[in-house]
Amino acid sequence: MTAGNQIERMEASIRAAGDLATAFARDPHRPAYHFIPPAAWMNDINGALFWKGRYHIFYQYNPDGAYWHLIQWGHASSIDLVHWVHHPVALTPDADGPDRKGCYSGGALVSKEGIPTLIYYGNPDGLCLARSSDDLLIKWTKDPGNPVIPQPAAGSADYGRYTIHDPCGWVANGLYYAAVNKSDPQGQGDAAYLFRSTDLRAWDFVDLFYQSRREWTEGEEDCAVPDFFPLGDRHMLLFCSHLQGSQYYIGQVRSELFYPEVHGRMSWEGGHLGGPRTLLDANGRRVFFDWVRELRGDERERASGWSGVMTVPRLLSLGPGGHLQIDPVPELEVLRLDDRRHESIDVPADSEVAVEGIGGDCLELTVEIDPREAREVGLKVWRSPGGEEETAVSYDAAASVLRVDVTRSSLDQEIRYTRYRRSQPHLAEREQYVSAQEGPFELAPGEPLTLRIFLDRSILEVFANRRQCVTQRIYPTRTDAVGVSLFARGGAARVLSLQAWPLAPTRM
Repeated sequence: MTAGNQIERMEASIRAAGDLATAFARDPHRPAYHFIPPAAWMNDINGALFWKGRYHIFYQYNPDGAYWHLIQWGHASSIDLVHWVHHPVALTPDADGPDRKGCYSGGALVSKEGIPTLIYYGNPDGLCLARSSDDLLIKWTKDPGNPVIPQPAAGSADYGRYTIHDPCGWVANGLYYAAVNKSDPQGQGDAAYLFRSTDLRAWDFVDLFYQSRREWTEGEEDCAVPDFFPLGDRHMLLFCSHLQGSQYYIGQVRSELFYPEVHGRMSWEGGHLGGPRTLLDANGRRVFFDWVRELRGDERERASGWSGVMTVPRLLSLGPGGHLQIDPVPELEVLRLDDRRHESIDVPADSEVAVEGIGGDCLELTVEIDPREAREVGLKVWRSPGGEEETAVSYDAAASVLRVDVTRSSLDQEIRYTRYRRSQPHLAEREQYVSAQEGPFELAPGEPLTLRIFLDRSILEVFANRRQCVTQRIYPTRTDAVGVSLFARGGAARVLSLQAWPLAPTRM
């Protein structure tokens, strides 16, 4: 290639980068303060690690934008969980290696020797490891013994005994453990296989790690992208089923096996959380991240130049009775701009009250409501003046749910809110459109409803009384769909306080 050709290619690349940046700036649905990759496609949050004062996240990534083609591990880090620095790709497939078809999902741990270690499914050959020795975790060296747990081949002694998909790893009592998704439920429900090692290289198969129950999950659900860790005086298994999305168990470990006592979901019909991961930081906080799918369709995602977004970081803890508490990290408050506040707003039965002076598509709202006699009470966001587009967030006391109604969320006829179904085409006949996502939630007698709501162009996160959170993708089309209103149905309610902050973007 001549020097002239090199210059032409470089100039073309610079023009393309400038065009993409301009397109991103004009895109009304590209989030402003939620984490997204520099461009192209992402899904599952993979290894997450706090190391040398920085929060690191890794994620399934393809900078070329092809959905499942030669998946890599993207990498970003932050010192405050708000502003993220993009790093070079951490893991990429080797043409003749065990991960030649992709570096698929996995987790991260720190070895007994203090070495950051990634554990992942190298497609097609099995469980693989990579290690880093630099403080910023930029360079990773794959274990020469990969795959350390081979995918059982037909005719081998372990064929039919287990399969290797989506591992997570941890250290307990001086031993290494790995849990991997039992990816073919065969109507028996979600499950995971457990392996044990003394040195991360020689592994023994232990057993099925836990048994699921049909009163909790369906027979076709699996335990994809598991993450297992202590939480308070219990342990938590966080995972995503390809049928229903992100969920968790809380329970106890006895004789190396996990016994669930509580089951909960983080995504319901109409929601699209699908790749969770946590880390433990220097303050002992369990920080949660998850991937939120797009609903625009593959062609429109490719045309936009980006796909996928991460939730705001959340803190997980155990509340009274051993149930999960969920909070947005307080670090997000640094993004707050102009504080606006209303107090003591009466909302008559079966009415709607517009809130003056509050609106936008990048907001944080904190609302405290006394439901009084109302059967359903809440607020509408992304509301156009005539209500042509609006998204209703409410507490339905009769149904005991926290609801996000998407009936009028978008005039875009190509947006269809469906039951979560990620990659199981044989279940396509079960896909159905939904009008609302509903998470179970109930107020105690006399307890006010306290909502913290984050809006960011196409993503909505609603935290209720620290014990429930509903996440929803929204794609408004109208530039005037920025209003906020309050409503009550079946009885009157009083809004004790409503506080709003426009939130500053974290990228140009």
